[in-house]
Amino acid sequence: MFNLTPTVKNLLIINVVVFIMQSFMKDLHLSELLAMYRINSIFFEPYQIFTYMFAHADFFHILFNMLFLVFLGSSLEMAWGGKKFLMFYIVTGIGAGIFYAIIGLVQTSGLQSDLQSYRDNPSVETFTIMVDDHRKKLSKLRFNDGSSIYEFLEKYEKNPEALQSKSVDLSREMEEYLVTRYPGRVIGASGAMYGLLMAFGMMFPERQLMLLFPPIPIKAKYFVLILGGMALYSGLKGNPADPVAHLVHLGGMVFGFIMVKFFK
Repeated sequence: MFNLTPTVKNLLIINVVVFIMQSFMKDLHLSELLAMYRINSIFFEPYQIFTYMFAHADFFHILFNMLFLVFLGSSLEMAWGGKKFLMFYIVTGIGAGIFYAIIGLVQTSGLQSDLQSYRDNPSVETFTIMVDDHRKKLSKLRFNDGSSIYEFLEKYEKNPEALQSKSVDLSREMEEYLVTRYPGRVIGASGAMYGLLMAFGMMFPERQLMLLFPPIPIKAKYFVLILGGMALYSGLKGNPADPVAHLVHLGGMVFGFIMVKFFK
């Protein structure tokens, strides 16, 4: 049905073995150990930029990533050879992680800076502006007493003098929850897989791919455009309830494009 090339086979085995260990050797805490955390989180370690791509969240996560690897990677390995293919895989995976980390740092550093600015000049007005500027991040936040940011803001507006000191304490709590102790972790080979997808679309643009859902054929170049557009839209939208790291996908495509141009 397909030609499983040597490097693809070895990467497949590594990912599956790690996932089995994640699933059946819980005491090792591999998911936490291998995952990549935000750079400004206390949980971040530099090695995670490499290891995150070999761990997966659940069965369907690894299933779809490995399907990408087998059906796209084998063609690319046959075209490039094993060494060049492995370099592409590792560089796009690491590049996607770095891309995600930089965007995450930019997103959280703004909040961190605004929280510090509020502590330097606390008032109802500056608190309201800060909450409005970061409403996506703060809307689902719950403090230790179970209250929301908007419930506290309503009380603060009615009694600013009595609650100003508490507002400063809550700003530190927000920084801890959303920046320094917020994991924001990512795992999975999806960044490298989207890099493979970009490379496949660039090298074999007219080749037909068969989608699983719905089961229809589509040219590789159109498939790349569709998934790239979805990753860009979802990444920019930044839905806090969405667990998918779309910026990793986008980063994988960016580095995939760069690597294909480099190989030429």
